[in-house]
Amino acid sequence: MQIGSVKEIKRHEYRVGLTPSCVRAYVSAGHTVRVQQASGIDAGYEDEEYVQSGAILCETAEEIWKSSEMLIKVKEPQPTEYPLMQEGQILYTYLHLAAEEELTKAMIERKIKGVAYETVELDDHTLPLLRPMSEIAGRMSIQEGARFLERPQGGRGVLLGGIPSVEKGKVAILGGGIVGTHAAKMAVGLGAEVTVLDVNIDRLNYLDDVFSGRISLLYSNGAHLDRVLAESDLIVGAVLIHGAKAPHLIKREDLKRMKKGSVIVDVAVDQGGCIETTHPTTHDDPIFVVDDVVHYCVANMPGGVSRTSTQALTTATLPYGLQIANSGLDEATRRSSAIARGVNTYDGKLTYRGVADAFGMTYTHTGDVIDGVTM
Repeated sequence: MQIGSVKEIKRHEYRVGLTPSCVRAYVSAGHTVRVQQASGIDAGYEDEEYVQSGAILCETAEEIWKSSEMLIKVKEPQPTEYPLMQEGQILYTYLHLAAEEELTKAMIERKIKGVAYETVELDDHTLPLLRPMSEIAGRMSIQEGARFLERPQGGRGVLLGGIPSVEKGKVAILGGGIVGTHAAKMAVGLGAEVTVLDVNIDRLNYLDDVFSGRISLLYSNGAHLDRVLAESDLIVGAVLIHGAKAPHLIKREDLKRMKKGSVIVDVAVDQGGCIETTHPTTHDDPIFVVDDVVHYCVANMPGGVSRTSTQALTTATLPYGLQIANSGLDEATRRSSAIARGVNTYDGKLTYRGVADAFGMTYTHTGDVIDGVTM
């Protein structure tokens, strides 16, 4: 298979879809890999490393889009890349289509076979390609939240861990999944007072065992949410509905209950955000203030630690990518229900229900466009 990897053009996105070791794996399996020049520099990989691993270097992204049967990226295509997409091409990347209606339409119009990292799902409902970035984003949410709680950054001037004789900062985490768990680990490590809210009682019981009583755990309902809004210095939005738009748990009017200078970090921004006032921001302009509450809503948080996140991401994506390259997408979906669940668009059809529901578009089951697929 002809495989390509281009330089990410989303603002302040420093990760890369393939490392030199990934290139070596694909080439060893008999595939041809083209890599855009300087695409790995920001993640710490020089062009010569790619060449030594067997890649063909190309000067422009256009060359790679045009020649690739499968394009492996990190982030969803940006509007300037839509015209470069080739009919029938496999696009293997984070797509987050439920928050990107124009991209969804472009992929359907150009008959792209879109395999979304975030919806590749195992039979136990875990998300193996989302997990490593969720772990990093969860940890970064506390790191960034603590920074913007500093008074020069616009925050309340609170040190999350406090010191002896001074109360600790209070952190509330909405959602006890992978993001929420890693956020809690970081917040506990800093010495903060931590509360996690979730609607899954089994998950709350699991977190109680993991943290041995070091955090407070609440069933997420209106009364408990009102309480933590009023008490917290930092709130982390860590809600995820697989492949669908995140629900707004905090409305604009709820901000009035919060302390002046408190901080919200909405990790769910890639899926539309779980705070009504959320809109995507960038690493060079990461915050905005609404009703005296600081909002941090960077849509590609792990891109800030590009070396770590590239290594973590490509370690997870390579095995599935090899399955697709070695067998072709159709056969790979027949053999792997996880890959089948990752198919969001195919031959002009929208094949992921959460995205169809988000935009009121027609949903087509993957098994209706690829014979023999079961999920």
